[in-house]
Amino acid sequence: MAEKPDEEDEEESDEGVQEHLKDAVAGTLKLKRLLSEDEDAFAKLGSSVKKRRTVERCGPAEQAKVTHLLTKWGSLDDVLLRHVLEGLKLPELDILNNSGYLPDKFNAWKSCADLTAMHIAGMRERNTAGGGALDAIAAFRFNWKLDGTTDPILRKLSHKDLRYVLTHYDGERDLPSLIQEAVDSEPEVAATGVAATAPGCTALGRFTRLELIDPEADAAVFGDANLSFALNLVRHRKALGHVGRVIATTFESLEVLRERYAEIDETIAELEKDFSEVYHEVDCTRIAVHPQFKDLEGSLGAVYYNFPHAGAVGGFFDGHPLVNWRHENLMRLFFRALRAYVKPGGIVKVASNQGAVGVRYSYIICSAVENEFRHTETMPFLQWSLHRYGRSYGDRRDTYRRPDEGEGYNVQRAEKDMVYTFIYQPTGQALAPQDIRLPPTFRTIEACPDGPFDGMSGESRKNLAKQLYRRFMLECSGTHVG
Repeated sequence: MAEKPDEEDEEESDEGVQEHLKDAVAGTLKLKRLLSEDEDAFAKLGSSVKKRRTVERCGPAEQAKVTHLLTKWGSLDDVLLRHVLEGLKLPELDILNNSGYLPDKFNAWKSCADLTAMHIAGMRERNTAGGGALDAIAAFRFNWKLDGTTDPILRKLSHKDLRYVLTHYDGERDLPSLIQEAVDSEPEVAATGVAATAPGCTALGRFTRLELIDPEADAAVFGDANLSFALNLVRHRKALGHVGRVIATTFESLEVLRERYAEIDETIAELEKDFSEVYHEVDCTRIAVHPQFKDLEGSLGAVYYNFPHAGAVGGFFDGHPLVNWRHENLMRLFFRALRAYVKPGGIVKVASNQGAVGVRYSYIICSAVENEFRHTETMPFLQWSLHRYGRSYGDRRDTYRRPDEGEGYNVQRAEKDMVYTFIYQPTGQALAPQDIRLPPTFRTIEACPDGPFDGMSGESRKNLAKQLYRRFMLECSGTHVG
């Protein structure tokens, strides 16, 4: 694992960030402070970690409930399990306590922390609409908690009328009277004037699949390792006569991209020939501190992030509680950062596998919804007009093989790939500070019983814990590792 000089760990603040953008970076700065304040790390890493003001990891009521559960389970000394529980809010801890759940200490494959983290994820996802395909009407019904009697009524509506209802319903209006209002309304030229009398749900699905986005607004692509998706989008928009730019970004530097992708310079040249902007070393959770995004607030009509991943950590599977917090925070901080840059009514599409255990589908949907991006549809990735592009791993594996060269992403299958679609509908009210999933303390990392720590002791265990800790610090600073 790569280590950087200690200056990478220097304190970072929101000084210099415009006032209206500070909320967009507050979560990433809190993450770094949580790691930086760790007294155990300070003692063992010396000057590379600086003591700072304390950021509360867990309130007293939550801490008492965590201790109660660990005592009940006979696991008071399980540091990793405590880390999992400390990431929960009090209502979730109460549900867990009252459910009778008990982690299996005798499981030969999974630790109690792993099993509990999986149980909690399943508990949360039972309250979602699921990670599979969901059309516009099903998503609308779930968002507003409407019963099944509304389904056949909505499915009879034309494109014009259904779009009107989905746009104007606020949870309080009488649905039958709103439908009559939709029938009496004139079609809007920009959208419902197209195929106004077509079956509503089918027409909306076609709009989503054919990528009929705002032709004048800019579109941004994040985390596009080899820029092949951005190139696909540029060609699509050019064929439709769009005038809005495509802003293509990569997480890696141009030097790293040239090592991995022989075609990268040619791809960039074609993008720039069609007036696209190409930016490197862009962390999508920290775009408010990137100078390239200055003055782009409220300008993006479409945003794309395909198969997000916080980076593999050798020896750990993506769902392991010591590393999974990174994947969940990636989505939470991504959608919070977008709030300043996506125009009201702009769309965001995140492609992922519904069975992914790193960035779970619930991380995507819940992070979007809590930041006022309404979930409008989940479509199968293979039905998307933009699905034919050169997939990549986004790490050093791309140097010698690609996912489309006879090898898939582990056990994930193409038919389970989905595109989660959202529309930005801000209420104008200030949101609470962004919740984040707690990073592990140095003590938690050092006490890890499995993964690459299995069988380790003494200095080798301590040194690996130092490497992981420093890696997490680097990642929270926007530095790519892997």
